[in-house]
Amino acid sequence: MNATVLEVRDLRTHFGQAKAVDGVSFSVARGEVLGLVGESGSGKSVTGFSIIGLVDPPGTIVGGQIVFDGRDITRSSREEMRALRGRRMAMIFQDPMMTLNPVLRIDTQMIEAVQAHENVSRTDARARARDALGMVGIPSPDERLQAYPHQFSGGMRQRVVIAIALLHQPDFIIADEPTTALDVTIQAQILAEMQKLVAQNNTSLIWITHDLAVVSRLADRIAVMYAGRIVESGPVSDVLARPLHPYTAGLIDSVPSRNQRGERLRQIPGMAPSVARLPTGCAFAPRCPRADAVCAQAVPLFAAGPREHRCVHPLPELRV
Repeated sequence: MNATVLEVRDLRTHFGQAKAVDGVSFSVARGEVLGLVGESGSGKSVTGFSIIGLVDPPGTIVGGQIVFDGRDITRSSREEMRALRGRRMAMIFQDPMMTLNPVLRIDTQMIEAVQAHENVSRTDARARARDALGMVGIPSPDERLQAYPHQFSGGMRQRVVIAIALLHQPDFIIADEPTTALDVTIQAQILAEMQKLVAQNNTSLIWITHDLAVVSRLADRIAVMYAGRIVESGPVSDVLARPLHPYTAGLIDSVPSRNQRGERLRQIPGMAPSVARLPTGCAFAPRCPRADAVCAQAVPLFAAGPREHRCVHPLPELRV
């Protein structure tokens, strides 16, 4: 069994009274892909930003541990986190223009990223940047290094961002919905590249998304978030075939391809609660057809083998 690279223990990240992440725990092994899924506002991105140390005020990690390679990095200084980011851990953002400077050439940005962590010549750093562009499938990498971000298509810009994340062959990468704004063809190409790169470099990856189809193709395990908590987790094939939590089942049923032609699209009724006013019991209870008085009490995390769920009325039936 591969060694654990990252272990998150009871992580709590609050923005004042808003509990954006409320007691999240999971681990990621070397070479493993974890899919972190849920609706917008469920806490997925804040979890990623918390791990990599990019939560800005008024956001604060108020509790828990983030153990990376055996060390709790919640206790690390800002300088120590800057040394980790980019070299041993990296993040790929949803919008590549959050990473790329529009007024600097690609070679300038990639060379600076290399030299920020290693004492190498500009020539060697440029060669590494060229190789990284080639690795993610960008043709004519020498020529493209001299281009500006606006001279790339959206898909190519995202490939550049992935190349930057891979410059130091990090142990761990967080990808925050990096293919959401891309068309299906480009999305498929980038997913194929990520699968290949994870396999080649034995890199651990958290893929944050609301797209279950992407998770089914890419991830080894899945963790479903709702209102700042993980409500279900386990091997991706098991969870998608036989969800235990009604929220997970609702997400799966909401996928348009599961509907028969001519039927109305299925959806989860109601709205997610505000993380500033979470109920005492199950946060999903107001939207759940299986809820009763028991759900108004605090719901523990139930474990059965590799599966975990947070529901007192789990779904027993096999879903296909």
